[in-house]
Amino acid sequence: MTTIATEKGRKDGENDMKTPPIVSLKDWEAAREQLLVKEKALTRARDALAAERRRMPWMAVDKKYEFDGPQGKVSLLDLFEGRRQLIIYRAFFEPGVHGWPEHACIGCSLGADQVAHLAHLNARDTTLVYASRAPQADIARLKARMGWEIPWYTITDSFDADFGVDEWHGHNAFIRNGERVFRTYFINSRGDEAMGTTWSYLDMTALGRQEMWEDSPEGYPQTRPYKWWNWHESYVPAAAPDPKWVEVSDAGEAAFRKRDAEAPKPA
Repeated sequence: MTTIATEKGRKDGENDMKTPPIVSLKDWEAAREQLLVKEKALTRARDALAAERRRMPWMAVDKKYEFDGPQGKVSLLDLFEGRRQLIIYRAFFEPGVHGWPEHACIGCSLGADQVAHLAHLNARDTTLVYASRAPQADIARLKARMGWEIPWYTITDSFDADFGVDEWHGHNAFIRNGERVFRTYFINSRGDEAMGTTWSYLDMTALGRQEMWEDSPEGYPQTRPYKWWNWHESYVPAAAPDPKWVEVSDAGEAAFRKRDAEAPKPA
C-alpha cells in the first residue's frame, strides 16, 4: 500500500490515508479488466432483475384518489398526462419536515436535483411526478427557488399511507389500461439512491425500456435501441426516428461489435 497524507490529516493530525499500490499503465489496465468482468456480470444481473419486474403481477387501484395541482383538483388518472405509465415519488415537503418552509427534505431535494430531463422519459410513454403534502403555493415557491421543473402535486387523502410512503420516501410505478389503473412496482429506501436517470426510471416500470434486446413478455412494445433517442426539445410523438441518427448509431453498433469480436479472449 502507498501512504498519502490527506489535507484533513495534515490539518488535524490524523493518520495518513493508506492507498492502493501505484502501478504502470499495463498493470492498471490488467486490474481494470479483472474488475470489468464483475461489472458486466452486475449489468446482466440488473437486466435480469428488470425482466422479473416486467413479470410482476399487477395490483388494481380501484380507490379514487384526489390531488391538488397547479390548475386545481386532479385524479390519479389525470397524473398520467395521457401517457400509459406513471411513476410517483413521494417527496417530504410539509410542516414538521426539516427545512420547512424554505426547503424540502434534504435527501428528497438531492434526489430532485438528479432527475434527468423528462422529455426522454415521456418519449417512452411514461410520466414522472412528485407528490407531497405541502400546499401548491409552497410547492410552486420551492420549485422556483430550486430550479425544478418536475410536475409536483399535493396529496390530499390517504394515498401516501395506502402506498407505503406516509413515513418514508419511495417511488410507486403504475400503468393504465384505458381508465383502469394498476400498481406495478415499488422502490424505496436505498433503492431511491439509484433513481434519477431515464434508465433507472424505465427499468422499474412494467414495460421497461421498450427495446428489442430486453427479455419482456410477448406483445410488449419494443423498438430498436438507440433509434428512439433525440435531443430533448426535438421529440415528436409517433414520429419516425431521424434517418441520419439511425445511420450514425448503426455504424457505432457495428464498430462495437467488430471491436468485441477482435478482442483477445481471456486465458
